[in-house]
Amino acid sequence: MTIKVLVVDDSALIRNLLGEIIRSERDMELVGTAPDAFVAKKLVNERSPDVITLDIEMPKVDGLRFLEVLMKAKPTPVIMISTLTEQGADATLRALELGAIDYIAKPKLSVAQGIEEYRQLIVEKIRTAAMSKVRSVQSAPKSVSTLQYTGTEKIIAIGASTGGTEAIKEIIEVLPANAPATVITQHMPPGFTTTYAKRLDSLSRLRVVEAKGDERLLPGNAYLAPGDRHMRIVRSGADYRIKLDDGDRVSGHKPSVDVMFDSLVESAGQNVVATLLTGMGRDGAQGLLNLRKAGAHTICQDEKSCVVFGMPKVAINLGAAAQILPLGEIAEAMIQYLQKVKAGSRL
Repeated sequence: MTIKVLVVDDSALIRNLLGEIIRSERDMELVGTAPDAFVAKKLVNERSPDVITLDIEMPKVDGLRFLEVLMKAKPTPVIMISTLTEQGADATLRALELGAIDYIAKPKLSVAQGIEEYRQLIVEKIRTAAMSKVRSVQSAPKSVSTLQYTGTEKIIAIGASTGGTEAIKEIIEVLPANAPATVITQHMPPGFTTTYAKRLDSLSRLRVVEAKGDERLLPGNAYLAPGDRHMRIVRSGADYRIKLDDGDRVSGHKPSVDVMFDSLVESAGQNVVATLLTGMGRDGAQGLLNLRKAGAHTICQDEKSCVVFGMPKVAINLGAAAQILPLGEIAEAMIQYLQKVKAGSRL
């Protein structure tokens, strides 16, 4: 199958660069480039692209407004092209809320090595987007049963990649304020995780923070791995604490879900409730299997509700999932399991 790609960007340099990258791939066809939303709208109707790369910052009509209209009129997989700044991160997260599949930073045109890495990354993301399901904008979250829980023994662990920012949000929004300490690894670049943690915190009953290292895990708190560090959970006496490290990529990623899950095998074992959500690749699959073998309760997101059924599919095939559930049922399943095992009361 040839992937038809439309490039929308107000920078002629970026349009030319992306166009060259797309034309160099045998399985891709550049069906057009657009400097603004008006030309883009015309090309969408005429060429019916399979994937669109979309600049957030454009004149006349910005990328977010164009995306919002596109998703209502002709839902299409979109990769946002954004700046690695706090403002760019906030706009990108909004784009993901509106239905964009993924995002990538604008390239540094002056660095030859960086361009080659960028070429590999954008090609991978376009192929992933072409296989993805465009997510419909969710309605208000469902309420979740309350949890009779006062201890520090249990841990909720969540891992995700492509499509994960909205999937994690859907779970975090409905967890009760006294939920066990929750640790999250989502594949994101540095800076974006800071903004993402703040956004989750504003929507959640939990206190959500980007992990800094050496925090004691406490109920009612969620800790997000920073975008350039692996997050491990270690035992310190009777406590669980966070350790960050700057090691090599694991399963192709830093932070890696496998690193977090495997650390929980050693430190918490059967006290963990873990879920692996939408994402490309296999990061977290082996770690989830190791957790299940250690007595943890494990849940995978089902194919129908995934934006990209990659990581959960590998985990399911390995036998890592005790439950396979639609995204909207995962938080409730976690709470029901914790109620059943009476979550523990150690403080």
